[in-house]
Amino acid sequence: MGRCMVKGLLETQTLKKTEVFFTTKHSDTASQVERDLGIKSCQSNLELVSKSDVVVIAVKPQNITEVLEEIGKKISKDQTLVSIVASIPTALMEKKLSKNVPVIRAMPNTPAFVGAGMTAWCAGSFVTESHFEKIQTLFKPLGKVARVDEKHLDAVTGLSGCGPAYIYVVLESLTDAGIKVGLPRELATQLAGQTVLGAARMLLDTGRHPAALKDEVTTPAGCTIDGLLELEEGKLRVTLIKAVVQATKRAKALAKQVKF
Repeated sequence: MGRCMVKGLLETQTLKKTEVFFTTKHSDTASQVERDLGIKSCQSNLELVSKSDVVVIAVKPQNITEVLEEIGKKISKDQTLVSIVASIPTALMEKKLSKNVPVIRAMPNTPAFVGAGMTAWCAGSFVTESHFEKIQTLFKPLGKVARVDEKHLDAVTGLSGCGPAYIYVVLESLTDAGIKVGLPRELATQLAGQTVLGAARMLLDTGRHPAALKDEVTTPAGCTIDGLLELEEGKLRVTLIKAVVQATKRAKALAKQVKF
């Protein structure tokens, strides 16, 4: 996810390559990222903190305690800590940091890679209006941005954080279906992708309820209603709902497994 963010910020020219530093545990990964993105790796997290105005933590939840214990006393209130780590509340992170450090917890998703991401974020105790502008600058070039209450961040993780994976399953299924009924794979992939993209844009641009948009496609005794009947019998609707619910539960559980 960190790599998706950086690529999006570089491609939109929000940041220059000389303005971005990163660390990773593995030297071979660092070399690969340097080659792919043209940005400079730091030898340690402390070196990165010393060079940065905004520090983004993009690790697995089970690794965040270790990282915060290492850098917590080195980050000042004049810097901003942005966490895209699933599940971990701002209050827990603040306990590991120097006094009054502004903490922003965000949940972007991988379509940020192509500037079509969705980022929801919440503010910690010491975030001001200037930090709000900073987070807008950081995430808006990657797609859409929404500020939410922190109590909703786990649900955001289950829906938009994990959601691209659900849609890729739908896209794969639609593509395979097209091949099953005789379409070439390349054409089936294009049809599936553009159809999902167009449907999503209709939803966002019109602001209408998805059920109303669905009804407009569904003519009496037509093809669509037969397809919808199969989806209902296959329990696609309830399966997608359960996927979001289960992912949200997992996000809540992860926080309880991390020792602070």
